[in-house]
Amino acid sequence: MMYILYGGRFTRALIVEMVLAECGIDYKLREIDIVADEHRQPAYLAINPAGWVPSLITPSGEVLYETPALSLHVAEQHSRGALVPDFDDPDRGFFLSGLFYIHDELEPILKRYFYPHRYVVHEADTDTVKSRALDAALGCVAVIEQRLARRGPYHLGERFTLVDLVFGYWLPLIEFLDVLGPYPRVQACLDRVRARPALGTFFERQAQWRDEYAQLQARGQGVK
Repeated sequence: MMYILYGGRFTRALIVEMVLAECGIDYKLREIDIVADEHRQPAYLAINPAGWVPSLITPSGEVLYETPALSLHVAEQHSRGALVPDFDDPDRGFFLSGLFYIHDELEPILKRYFYPHRYVVHEADTDTVKSRALDAALGCVAVIEQRLARRGPYHLGERFTLVDLVFGYWLPLIEFLDVLGPYPRVQACLDRVRARPALGTFFERQAQWRDEYAQLQARGQGVK
């Protein structure tokens, strides 16, 4: 049995797909249409009662949730220490610090930018939420720029790891706004990640989804 990944358009399952691709692991993708609320239907809730996407069924049949957990689990199981420093590696602490900074700080801020309606009582406040979220996101980018200045060109110097992959997923979502000019090391790291042979098609798909989602929003549609 191979991995079965529940994901699809506009979901963070793309991060897990990128990790699987970097590890050279075959998997089956089961598409979940979150715009149509498929993730809130009984069939999917039987897999993940929280109703979040992605979910991953391992070859042993275990069901796993939460994108950071899925990506870290796959990378630790299959990258042979390439994507995740070993427990006794002196870089492991810095690696975990960078990884969880992106997941715990930058990611929630970007969710406020792309889903501002979830964070307002009055629709008139939507633009304010987006503006403040972008400012906060750039504050996080500035911190990452400083880290790359000390350890670059990747987060662990010349070594590409999971933290760079996750960073590479989130940064294009604001790069198109032309806001990365003051952060040359961030831009250079992103360009390196995008150039990796295993990841190119995923970045193309992400850009396509971003444009498609913008069209949905223009029609007053999208993820609730």
